[in-house]
Amino acid sequence: MSSDALTPAELAAVGRATMLAERGAATALPNPVVGCVLLAPGGWTVGDGFHERPGGPHAEVAALTAAGASARGSTAVVTLEPCNHSGRTGPCSEALLAAGVARVIVAVRDPWPPAAGGIARLRAAGIDVVDLPGLSSDPEIAQAIAAAEDVNRVWLGAMSSGRPFVTWKVGMTIDGRVAAADLTSRWITSPESRSDVHLLRSRIDTIMVGVGTVLADDPQLTVRDADGRPTLRQPLRVVLDSSGRTPRGARVLDEAAPTWIATADFVGAGPDGRVDPYAVLAELWRQGKRHVLLEGGPHLAASFLDAGLVDEVLAYVAPTLLGAGPSALAGGQVSTLADAHRAELVEVSRLGPDVRLRYRVPNTPVAHRGS
Repeated sequence: MSSDALTPAELAAVGRATMLAERGAATALPNPVVGCVLLAPGGWTVGDGFHERPGGPHAEVAALTAAGASARGSTAVVTLEPCNHSGRTGPCSEALLAAGVARVIVAVRDPWPPAAGGIARLRAAGIDVVDLPGLSSDPEIAQAIAAAEDVNRVWLGAMSSGRPFVTWKVGMTIDGRVAAADLTSRWITSPESRSDVHLLRSRIDTIMVGVGTVLADDPQLTVRDADGRPTLRQPLRVVLDSSGRTPRGARVLDEAAPTWIATADFVGAGPDGRVDPYAVLAELWRQGKRHVLLEGGPHLAASFLDAGLVDEVLAYVAPTLLGAGPSALAGGQVSTLADAHRAELVEVSRLGPDVRLRYRVPNTPVAHRGS
């Protein structure tokens, strides 16, 4: 067996590390989610861990701490290339070397230049490093890599684009309506879907709506527990309000969470005179935000899609038909089927009577297609 070949225990550990990484989804931002599993030479686990919060131990350090002296001579299976820089914590590459780890398996390379270089550092010290992307021709390994990338898609996407990752969340009927003809919309989706949305909100750092949604629905835009009470950790609430129409008494301005009213005067306006979405995301990036949940409304979602600024769609589809009422998208630039936004279905889940569909969206602006 070549040094790059994986044993069944090592391949299984990649999946285990990926599941561990997801445990940090609600707390790791603006850092990546990372999982690590340490295997003894015989293939059994001697320690594991995940990155829980910024400033806290990285996954490798958590796993090394759990393993103690058993880490010496072990194989470290990591979802993301061990960091090679000092920030609020020391380099994971050096921690692995100091612990006497003999072999390291990396599922995804680190795209952030300041932290990259862990693979090279470990190899220079004589460590056997298996860089899984180089073995992606193997279907099982390719699947393991894809899972490790998907669990960390928010951070990887943000690092790749240089702006926050944007998830558009929409609750709608089978025929794509977000409200009835009389504009009633509570509740289209089920309690199970609404509970899932609060879990989703707990995993992002920014919720965004347009002022039209504030005027129509007066949402609070908070993460709430099963009893309807706001939780301790709340994302930033952002209202795109070109001309400052948000009422002083709007619930989005209460003290339950921080709020930014993004006006055209402050941020800058696009060609249509409305708040420039690129400028809004640039400012959020400057503030350290990495995941925007786009919640409404139809015009705002269309403008972000047309600009190529939506990375994924989460559609909660209720078993309801209306035949009339506002659609999920409105007022966009698409006028012909050739310019339609195409998406790739990556996940289907059932939530009570509803279905949740997750799509990956190639973020190409409408104006740039075919050029």
